[in-house]
Amino acid sequence: MSAAQPGERMLEIKSIVKRFGGLTVLNDLSLSLERGSVNCIIGPNGCGKTTLFNLVTGRLRPDQGQILLNGRDVTGLPAWRIANLGISRKFQIPGVYPELSVVENLIVPLAASQRKSGLLGTLFSRNTDRLASLLDLCGLAHKATAKVETLAHGEKQWLEIAMLLAFDADLILLDEPTAGMSVPETQKTAELVKRLQTEFGKTVLVIEHDMSFVRALECRLVVMLRGKVVREGSLEEIQKDPEVVAAYLGGAVAC
Repeated sequence: MSAAQPGERMLEIKSIVKRFGGLTVLNDLSLSLERGSVNCIIGPNGCGKTTLFNLVTGRLRPDQGQILLNGRDVTGLPAWRIANLGISRKFQIPGVYPELSVVENLIVPLAASQRKSGLLGTLFSRNTDRLASLLDLCGLAHKATAKVETLAHGEKQWLEIAMLLAFDADLILLDEPTAGMSVPETQKTAELVKRLQTEFGKTVLVIEHDMSFVRALECRLVVMLRGKVVREGSLEEIQKDPEVVAAYLGGAVAC
């Protein structure tokens, strides 16, 4: 992948509205992500974070507005087409194959990636180094042949992130990747997410509530309230905003 140019936009969300019956969940929301950046969405439960992910990945259609990926209008496209255009997503519950081994879990998205590019026949002859790199990323090289059902919760989360990378999407969406993790696991997850950017050049968008993880990411934050983006900037910048502190952060900014 070519180096990202400063200010180059990968994802643009323009005036999105999403209603469920008489309830407006997203209300004229706009957001853009620079290529090769890490970004974190924070906000109280019910502000529309996961709904936004569902719209970007094609699980839901917006009632109004536009979604652009690399300048291409993907608004309302089916999920499989959007995935093939370069977006992969992690849900809160690990989407792994427990009956398969760690390395087999990585081979599945590698095969899907090769199929997209028409190189499926070269999967095993040309991806040994890539598999080694993915195992190193998730810290599971020593458990490559272990069944995933035997892994700890954090290890399953790290494996799934490596699986998203194996699919070779340009934009990776992570929905609360540290849910249920210990403090050391949370810290390791932050380091892993940063490596997606620094080593692999990926653009990452994270939804997270754990402010210690948010601080460890050292990235741009996007604050959502009442279905809108109300503030963007560093943690140090947004924690000075009285509206944000009153509505969401509270004492958490001191963590």
